[in-house]
Amino acid sequence: MNLALFDLDNTLLTGDSDFEWAQFLIAKGVLDPEVHAAENERFYAQYKEGTLDIHEFLDFQLQPLARHPRTLLDTWHREFMDTRIQPIIGTAARDLVNKHLANGDLCAIVTATNSFVTGPICREFNIPHLIATVPAQERGEFTGKPRGMPSFREGKITRVEDWLEAMGLCWANFERSWFYSDSFNDLPLLSMVTDPVAVDPDHRLDAHARASSWPVLSLRK
Repeated sequence: MNLALFDLDNTLLTGDSDFEWAQFLIAKGVLDPEVHAAENERFYAQYKEGTLDIHEFLDFQLQPLARHPRTLLDTWHREFMDTRIQPIIGTAARDLVNKHLANGDLCAIVTATNSFVTGPICREFNIPHLIATVPAQERGEFTGKPRGMPSFREGKITRVEDWLEAMGLCWANFERSWFYSDSFNDLPLLSMVTDPVAVDPDHRLDAHARASSWPVLSLRK
């Protein structure tokens, strides 16, 4: 058995689903464009520098989910998929995923972006498993807080291992394991698999991948 793990934003997608969700809500008049843009820029700079406080970021990212009923959020998300996500899913990304699915590999998306935003995207790729940051709910409505460990940096390893353990599996059960990612922040999980692959990588991951003789590929076709 082989294992194939995929980062989502700027890897399988030629963009960032969390950013696109915010832009969608701004266009709906739900978020203040000036305030949100300034905070987004600050957090993104920290992300690129490797200094992001994931808990501070999630307080910012998840609050809009708590301000609206779930039924309305689900309606918005269907429109979001059509207008914002479908245009940033490329043929090459679908082909890569389908190759692993056809080979019978155990496949999962592993992303820091929350599962409300990413769940339907995962289903669009026909990937059966999603390991994402979980937005907490009470009585079917979002609280604006995360539940459990965020799926970020070293947390991705913990979340993947918990997922495998729940199925009675571990790394040693797989002859080969792949992780595809664009970000240096994913170096911990990339270093765990037998076949790390840098996909349209940021400059730090690109340098590390080339120094380590890891494959570097582009899905932006």
